[in-house]
Amino acid sequence: MSTSQAIRERIASQPAGKPFIPALFAGLGSRAAIDQTLMRLAKAGSIERIGHGLYLVPKTGRFGIKSKPAPEQVARTVAEAEGATIEIHGAEAARRLGLSTQMPAQVVFQTTGSSHQIRLGKLVVRLQHVAPRKLVLAGRPAGQALSALWYLGRSQVTPHTFKQIAKKLPTAEFEALSSAKASMPAWMAEALICYERGELAHA
Repeated sequence: MSTSQAIRERIASQPAGKPFIPALFAGLGSRAAIDQTLMRLAKAGSIERIGHGLYLVPKTGRFGIKSKPAPEQVARTVAEAEGATIEIHGAEAARRLGLSTQMPAQVVFQTTGSSHQIRLGKLVVRLQHVAPRKLVLAGRPAGQALSALWYLGRSQVTPHTFKQIAKKLPTAEFEALSSAKASMPAWMAEALICYERGELAHA
């Protein structure tokens, strides 16, 4: 079977609208042959190029309008290609937890990988590189809480902040957050310890 045919078959098994990268075809031919085939398929309209090295099988929704993948799906595909982890930006995490009423103006994810900017039509999805310790709990509610705490910063994080988070998170998730003290800066860990001791007067 030719490289081109093997790639077409693998693409056929891909769900429409789910992003994929050239690494999906590793072992089916040389990188140049894979890139060339993808370029030809994009030109023919069989697949759509939505960013540098990022493709999808177009998904047509109601009224014949092409639907775009969810920003998180795109961010996750890019991060997985680098073996990196991602988490929603602290501003969005703080909003979801009721710690902020501010609606982020952009769709931003934090990643342990490289910074990227992907355009999905009029929407721009940004991946922002951060230190790995900020994403030690990525991919779970405790990770969103940690992201929110980093975003709020020293001046806004108090024992009362942790009281609010404890109300929002399942017990197991708050315990996971609490057990990540070693990854927290001193000001964050201090506020958490005060909350655990019941010292809310510092709030």
